[in-house]
Amino acid sequence: MIKLVIFDLDGTLLNTLEDLADSTNYALKTLGFPPRTIDEVRNFVGNGVAKLIERAIPKGRENEKFEECLEIFKKNYAQNMNNKTMPYDGIINLLKNLKSKNYKIAVVSNKFDAAVKGLCRKYFPDLIDAAIGENEKLGIRKKPAPDTVNQVLKEFQIMNTQAVYVGDSEVDIQTAENANMKCISVVWGFKDRDFLSKHNARIIVNSPEEILTILENENR
Repeated sequence: MIKLVIFDLDGTLLNTLEDLADSTNYALKTLGFPPRTIDEVRNFVGNGVAKLIERAIPKGRENEKFEECLEIFKKNYAQNMNNKTMPYDGIINLLKNLKSKNYKIAVVSNKFDAAVKGLCRKYFPDLIDAAIGENEKLGIRKKPAPDTVNQVLKEFQIMNTQAVYVGDSEVDIQTAENANMKCISVVWGFKDRDFLSKHNARIIVNSPEEILTILENENR
């Protein structure tokens, strides 16, 4: 019996790619580095903003301006993360339907915690029961470690067999595996069907409506 649906945020619930790319390029340009294309940024995301900047800046963490670039990105993104971001088609209806059927709904993301909570408040008011972002300073490892997922399970006192994880990347598949949880992979995000299949995706959906159908069939 599935009681809890845990969603990734970027590429799953929200199309955040353009705002992420704009803030990445703002930080790079500020420090005199060449910009990155939207497709490059698409391939850089998924492991948190520090890894995004590491992949975007020349020489990665070895670059003496890495930390400065990361801080510029964070400050700019915090001010501009709602410029072009929007929920994917069908997501709001999916969340409302899940809520009406008494599923618990959580968001677990590698985006920094304040941004995750802020985006959920703005785009999904009264639809998300818990939202957790990256906060490794507290000793909570980011995905694909299961720490943040386990935090949600503990908060709701729900077993991993009663939950499903929904995401758009190989990181999400690995996270679900590490939490011993079923995973639903979506194709409308940052990775395509072939990529997901090659990274051991077992359930792949083309639309948000399919997620509800899978859950309802599971609970029959």
